Amino acid sequence: MGVDVGLPVQIPCESIMESIADGVFTVDCNWNVTFFNQAAEEITGVPKSEALGRKCWEVFHSSICDGACALDHCIKHGNRLSNKSIFILRPDGSKISVSISASPLRDEGGRIVGGVETFRDITAIQLMRQKLEGLYTLDDIVTKSQLLIRVLQILPQIAASDSTVLILGESGTGKELFARALHNLSRFKNGPFVAVNCGALPDNLLESELFGYKAGAFTDAKTDKPGRFQAAQDGTILLDEIGDMPLPLQVKILRVLQEKKFEPLGSVKSIATNARIIAATNRDLQSMVAEGRFRDDLFYRLNVVQIRLPALRERPEDIPLLINHFISRHNCLTGKEIHGVSEDVYQMLLKYGFPGNVRELENIIEYAFILCPGGFIQADHLPEYLQPREEPRATRTPRNSLSDIKYTAALEAVRRHKGKKMAACRELGISKDTLRRILKRGAV
Repeated sequence: MGVDVGLPVQIPCESIMESIADGVFTVDCNWNVTFFNQAAEEITGVPKSEALGRKCWEVFHSSICDGACALDHCIKHGNRLSNKSIFILRPDGSKISVSISASPLRDEGGRIVGGVETFRDITAIQLMRQKLEGLYTLDDIVTKSQLLIRVLQILPQIAASDSTVLILGESGTGKELFARALHNLSRFKNGPFVAVNCGALPDNLLESELFGYKAGAFTDAKTDKPGRFQAAQDGTILLDEIGDMPLPLQVKILRVLQEKKFEPLGSVKSIATNARIIAATNRDLQSMVAEGRFRDDLFYRLNVVQIRLPALRERPEDIPLLINHFISRHNCLTGKEIHGVSEDVYQMLLKYGFPGNVRELENIIEYAFILCPGGFIQADHLPEYLQPREEPRATRTPRNSLSDIKYTAALEAVRRHKGKKMAACRELGISKDTLRRILKRGAV
């Protein structure tokens, strides 16, 4: 019995495009979206019904919709573009890194009648690359706050200059993130980015760390060692927490700013530096100048361009956006599928003051990822200091049942440890779940 091969089956092109994992959309010559596949819906978060018929820039809000459109270039010049990395903005405000390819669409007569673009989500790849290389750009800074948007609008112009920049902000507001973004937007981007925490090193070590030393400069100096300024040649050096720098060393930093030279310890020769200097601090330098704890001449040299980063409590509208951003980031890094936070956790985080700012919020989400197996982050997955505390009970009539004795012992242990349940559990030798059950039963 022979096999009837028959004629080849003609599969509609639209069915093929719907089956692939990459997002695909087409536009006509008036930039109206004419096709939008399922993968495009999933990556952009925009339903096909809302995308079709709209201008493409109304759907994507991408980083190249302001005049550098890839499709526009392909349609005008009749050529193709491949693997260009950009980001798109989803309706929820989150940024998604994508790699795009584009080409013109032609009719049977060869006339250009529109364009087609394919794109794939490369967020996980970008995150791993950033983690390995420490690269940060404007695309990594997530905000809806007008306070921060104003900073972002002028950041490229600041980066394009060689001026010294002073970044002010509380701990955890992202000062190093902004410093790295400045570096990667500047002409120094191909050089090293070197960060020095001036508050983390003892005074006698900070100078040698910054400027290096020659062999024999002190007892343990067996060989020459280059300092951070030398390591930052052709790049950027961040002097973090410069408000903690001792006064004698401030004089030497002032000389570097004025003369672009420094001397390693034990050397009689100056070394020229072309590193761009960015300073950052969480202190009020002007008050320190008035109190004589920071040199006024150094302050004015550093304060050529000042960037002030608002605390997270000053931009509460960013908290939901940052929660989603960090969940997406850690989903990529851990391979988990956390969908978000529960409503009670959401309300708790909105009401919390975040003394540690954005860094504290990310640490909270990272901690929750350790405990949350999947689905939504619950209150039990949060760090201990954020857990809802038991309200103090009114005086009870003493009872002598075993459950009452357990309840009294548990309640007193919690009180002794000022509400810290894990400490109470350790004292009583019980688990946190057991403590919760004892307190719940005794409260009835």
